[in-house]
Amino acid sequence: MSKAFVIDVARCSGCYNCQLACKDEHAENDWSPYARPQPLTGQFWCRVTDHVQGTIPKVRIHYIARMCGHCRNAKCMEVCPAGAFERRDDGLIVLLPDKCTGCGACVAACPYDAIFFNEKENIAQKCTGCAHLLDHGAKLPRCVEACPTDALRFGEEDELMDYIEGAAVLHPENAAFPRVYYRNIPGQFIAGTVYDPVEKEVVIGARCLLNSGGKRWETRTDEYGDFWFNDLPVGLFDLSIQCPGYEPKLFERLRTRECVNLGDIPLDRRAAGGEGR
Repeated sequence: MSKAFVIDVARCSGCYNCQLACKDEHAENDWSPYARPQPLTGQFWCRVTDHVQGTIPKVRIHYIARMCGHCRNAKCMEVCPAGAFERRDDGLIVLLPDKCTGCGACVAACPYDAIFFNEKENIAQKCTGCAHLLDHGAKLPRCVEACPTDALRFGEEDELMDYIEGAAVLHPENAAFPRVYYRNIPGQFIAGTVYDPVEKEVVIGARCLLNSGGKRWETRTDEYGDFWFNDLPVGLFDLSIQCPGYEPKLFERLRTRECVNLGDIPLDRRAAGGEGR
């Protein structure tokens, strides 16, 4: 049986409680033989990063809590010449400070930047999964315990499969196979606001059609004239906007490497006698 973390990005409010709880548990606290004191500054074994998508006024933000992945294919274990990494029976990987020689090979090898170097102690350090607490009766690591929105879950991987199904890991191309899974990471979006430049009013109910590689999405502008296509993959898209009484508007080859804010989009009135759509 192996422990795993599951993080629901849609539930994370960016309160940083997990990051603060981790710091409170480990900074200047000696939990040998699991870990020596974490410095007050320079290290966050659990850290929250904010990810801003789009441009004003079409902006969205989400937060990613990151910690050691306790990977199945742990690069740190492969490169450590001193055998300082130990995979426990519960799957958590701990870095034993008494064995660490301070060579720094693991810091360079970790694909998730989850290992830090403590110059004062001359050792590498990282998240332990709060193994010192789990071994003395605790059910959860401090970061999970401190989450007010239940965005973080921790437990036996087999028992968390309902949450893991459909989730993703960060940077799967590294083939490290971490046991930290993320649900509901937002994809890219295309958005804009449609308006009538003559009436100086937004256009409500305009039909917005998006196409890419044979796939099709459809939505309509809301009471503010806004439309959003959310959770899109990276790729090229063609967008058409249609509304009775107006000339259609076409945007071709919109690239979603970054989120696309088309801003205010004017629709020209159709000439008298023209057919509506």
